[in-house]
Amino acid sequence: MLTVETRHAIHPEHAKGMDTGALRAHFLGQNLFADGEIRLIYTHYDRFTLGGAVPAGGTLTLDKVEETKTPSFLDRREMGIVNIGQAGTVSAAGETWTLQKGDVLYLGMGAGPVSFAGQGRFYITSAPAHRALPHRLITLADCVEVRMGAVETSNKRTIKQFIHPQVMESCQLVLGYTTLEDGSVWNTMPAHVHDRRMEAYLYWGMEPEARVLHLMGEPGETRHLFVANEEAAISPTWSVHAGAGIGGYTFIWAMAGDNVDYTDMEFVQPAELR
Repeated sequence: MLTVETRHAIHPEHAKGMDTGALRAHFLGQNLFADGEIRLIYTHYDRFTLGGAVPAGGTLTLDKVEETKTPSFLDRREMGIVNIGQAGTVSAAGETWTLQKGDVLYLGMGAGPVSFAGQGRFYITSAPAHRALPHRLITLADCVEVRMGAVETSNKRTIKQFIHPQVMESCQLVLGYTTLEDGSVWNTMPAHVHDRRMEAYLYWGMEPEARVLHLMGEPGETRHLFVANEEAAISPTWSVHAGAGIGGYTFIWAMAGDNVDYTDMEFVQPAELR
């Protein structure tokens, strides 16, 4: 079963007048993971698409998605898949890959139908592509780790880069995930914006009762979302994206836009936030 929800682009002036319900309806992805289903959110932010596939021991196939008006979803797209559950397999273009928890699979443009099987919980990200690049499984042993922050500022964290120029080539999709050290709560501080790329965070590894206070909005006009486990925050190019959580958590960051330069961002110091 496939369901697709469309999210249209929101102007920052429009966002200023939104109440809590409207903010959550436009910028929060909920209920992405359901047994026996593929659920996608097709956004008008760089045509980025995110969602979940949970085969629950069976097989699910992602092929035609009406919103793209192409015979198969990846005809003009690339895809990054993160397994946040038990071991499972992904098959495409005549190949099958086994993904352990935390592994990432990149599928290049033209991969054809994509099948998900086993007990995995597969987080799906996708962006338009201009050429076909090799498919690649990137395991935890293959990623590049960057350690940032400090205990004193409550943001000591490890950034794992997977679909990233230091690891592999992609058209515009950049993806990895960040895990907080014990006692740290801020996933990114100082916050930042990057006008040339949108970004989405999927929060996972959280206890059911835990929440992340996710900051969004223009730096001088911030808003917030309370985000639960396996929910996604969608950030337009004009929005900051940072958060503080209760207990341990990891967030998967994925970006699409004009370039793949991870450092192309404008930092916003805490004193500048309003």
